[in-house]
Amino acid sequence: MIGRGLARITLFLLMRLIPLSVVQAEPILIAHRGASGERPEHTLAAYERAIDQGADFIEPDLVLTKDGVLVARHENEISGTTDVADHPEFADRKTTKTIDGVAMVGWFTEDFTLAELRTLRARERLPDVRSANRRFDDLYPIPTFEEILKLVRAKEAEAGRRIGLYPETKHPSYFAGLGLPHQAALLDLLGRYGYQTEADPVFIQSFEVSNLKALRAASRLRLIQLVDAEGGPADLPGTTYADMLTVQGLTDIATYADGVGPSAALIIAPEGPTALVGRAHDAGLQVHVWTLRMENSFLPPQYQRADDPQGRGDFASWVRAIAATGVDGIFSDFPGQAKAALEPTR
Repeated sequence: MIGRGLARITLFLLMRLIPLSVVQAEPILIAHRGASGERPEHTLAAYERAIDQGADFIEPDLVLTKDGVLVARHENEISGTTDVADHPEFADRKTTKTIDGVAMVGWFTEDFTLAELRTLRARERLPDVRSANRRFDDLYPIPTFEEILKLVRAKEAEAGRRIGLYPETKHPSYFAGLGLPHQAALLDLLGRYGYQTEADPVFIQSFEVSNLKALRAASRLRLIQLVDAEGGPADLPGTTYADMLTVQGLTDIATYADGVGPSAALIIAPEGPTALVGRAHDAGLQVHVWTLRMENSFLPPQYQRADDPQGRGDFASWVRAIAATGVDGIFSDFPGQAKAALEPTR
């Protein structure tokens, strides 16, 4: 037993010294909010399950508390992902705010200290689609980013492999306007845990542009510009994501980012694969596509199955079709099943 333990520790230490590109095949598998198809998203349980299923990276969406702590939530509005509405002591904090031009009603992380948020418990965000996950409601607290870093370190030592981090800065210009910028807190924590260069298994992503440029000026960590099929970055009114995906737009992205993160609809349209992967690669950019899910409601019609009792479709074929376009990374809520589908190509 002692010899086996020493071998595992030695392997772990060696893996921390070898660049990620040497030890990981493509496309990388990114667990979207953890194994969020099987556990409530953005909980330590979801991240740990994703790691155990073999995900290369786990993805925490990061927002800030009133006292400036980074925590993992899909949105800063938390009524759909926590039990906050059941806490009468916080009833007076329900309010309406405009986030990136959209009016939202609910409770917001920036109105709570970390200590207050820790009294809440996470809940399944899609209870109608993922009813089985409701059995985990109210079991898990909202994790801080530092707790996620500690989990990754512990699981690396256990598994003897590197586990990547793929944080997203959520609404960065909005939070900066409140005096709660992501950048300093994010880089400080990553630096304290040894993540400092492009050789480290970290990608920082954002749908906005200005914070990525600020991060590029302050860090060597790899950056990903997220893009969608519609709309544009909240911090650049008048600029559309379509503009950013032209040959010139991708060339401009390459001056401050290492890749693009498009929605799956931008990779495979109803009529077939698009030219985006090739254009991005020509610009020197990686392509990490989001988000592949098993449920029929999220799948293209040709991969849906009307007779499946769980409401799931031909997920493996969808994953393989996306991988065949040459993308460098795939986000999925179901990393275990995505990994199984990718095995022939890895």
